[in-house]
Amino acid sequence: MESNKNFVLGIYNDEDVLLSAIKQVRDSGIKIHEVYSPFPVHGIDEALGYKRTRLPIAAFLFGLLGTTLALTMQIWMLGYDWPMIIGGKNFISFAPFIPVTFELTVLISALGMVATFMIVSDLKPYKKPRLMDIRITDDKHVMAVDLAKNNITKEDIKKVIQGSGASEVNDKNF
Repeated sequence: MESNKNFVLGIYNDEDVLLSAIKQVRDSGIKIHEVYSPFPVHGIDEALGYKRTRLPIAAFLFGLLGTTLALTMQIWMLGYDWPMIIGGKNFISFAPFIPVTFELTVLISALGMVATFMIVSDLKPYKKPRLMDIRITDDKHVMAVDLAKNNITKEDIKKVIQGSGASEVNDKNF
């Protein structure tokens, strides 16, 4: 875990005030570390300037992997390893392969997406979460500004956050 991290926290009561505050703080040249909210806020990704996620590409690739594995497995098992004539059908017939292929595609895609999300989000079972303010789990929205990543003084950052509609401004050290 990183040590000696200093943050200025702006605590907001309303998500509409938070959205306008994000724009106001970013326009003043302050780099926002993260915004924490007890529920999803529509439009916050665009306000923070986040790029569109590439997770759908990963989902497609995991699905493609699942389809390939399913077809390869079935063709190998039923066509080469243990060929059996069932009802006079060909050894390799794709119509009966469809259910297994679909199920394995969905399974590999789902498991791959969970693993990708956990890796990208840095979620580990042994990692202690960094909780900026206990009230973000209940009813408050918190904007965290990392002082090390900004060239503006702490007092100026506090003034901008307070002027953007924050109900309170706090310091947090980790």
